[in-house]
Amino acid sequence: MKIRNLLILFCGVLLLSSCGYNTIQQNEEAVFSSWADVEATYQRRADLIPNLVSTVKAYAAHEKETLTEVVNARAKVGQTNISVDKLGDPAAMQQFQQAQGELSGALSRLLVVVERYPDLKASENFRDLQHQLEGTENRINVARQRYNAAVKTFNTSIRTFPNNLTNKFLLKLERKEPFKADAGAATAPKVTF
Repeated sequence: MKIRNLLILFCGVLLLSSCGYNTIQQNEEAVFSSWADVEATYQRRADLIPNLVSTVKAYAAHEKETLTEVVNARAKVGQTNISVDKLGDPAAMQQFQQAQGELSGALSRLLVVVERYPDLKASENFRDLQHQLEGTENRINVARQRYNAAVKTFNTSIRTFPNNLTNKFLLKLERKEPFKADAGAATAPKVTF
């Protein structure tokens, strides 16, 4: 009788250890963790992209302003010519010198920018923004794929024998849905300049 009880107890322990209870729990936690990664990646995008766009816009505006001043001053110099017969006219000479002075001032501001920043940075910032956008979208895609892999593992674990019995009688967990993006549901921010 004792041997029979020990055999029943041994079979019970063996069955419980191979019933998949812990595996199912671990797989469900992996699904939750993977989904949190998807949400975190979306949050990263929501935080990062508007800040990058603002930075690029501000820098591009600064460069545009500096270059516009130089172009306008240069155009004034081109329009303000002094002919040989007006070299004695103080008003014409004053106008010519004023135009040259404006160009010199604009060029000196440009030189200060160039000294601080050896090359103008707007195009580089645009490239960096493009790389960040691409990298962010890739991270989101990887997070979605990992989530879907975790869902597949979990769904398989609750549907295969003997885990399906453990789930049916003990856990009663439902299948998890894989990520299926609706058109426009997870739309990336539109970047406009």
